Amino acid sequence: MEVATMLMRADPFRDLDRLTQQVFGTPARPALMPMDAWREGDEFFAELDLPGIDPESLDLDIERNVVTVRASRPQLDPNRSMIAAERTRGVFSRQLFLGENLDTDAIRAEYRDGVLRLAIPVAEKAKPRKIEIARHHDKQAINA
Repeated sequence: MEVATMLMRADPFRDLDRLTQQVFGTPARPALMPMDAWREGDEFFAELDLPGIDPESLDLDIERNVVTVRASRPQLDPNRSMIAAERTRGVFSRQLFLGENLDTDAIRAEYRDGVLRLAIPVAEKAKPRKIEIARHHDKQAINA
């Protein structure tokens, strides 16, 4: 008996459930590109998990204030006898809707160790600033 047969029994409902979880995810395990996002000083950061992605397959576009991240993971070799195949394959994407207070012209992106990191500076117009208050010190003489 093969090892794969000993590990898994054929169950079409389990296979359907696994496919559904891969496509839609679960609360404990999102399907595609889980993300952390935070603000640090005058920059907003987002990190998206993309393990096993060829950097050449990554595509990052921005239109207005919507950043779209696309990536692809190649299909499995059909001649390979798989014991488990749980990682998402093919092309997938995620959109980030950015606020007006971010400078989308200055986005920086870096892909390292399976993580895509976006750094987006806060727009100058959105940074706190002091407003000068005009004070008039006109002295008027009072005639008595």
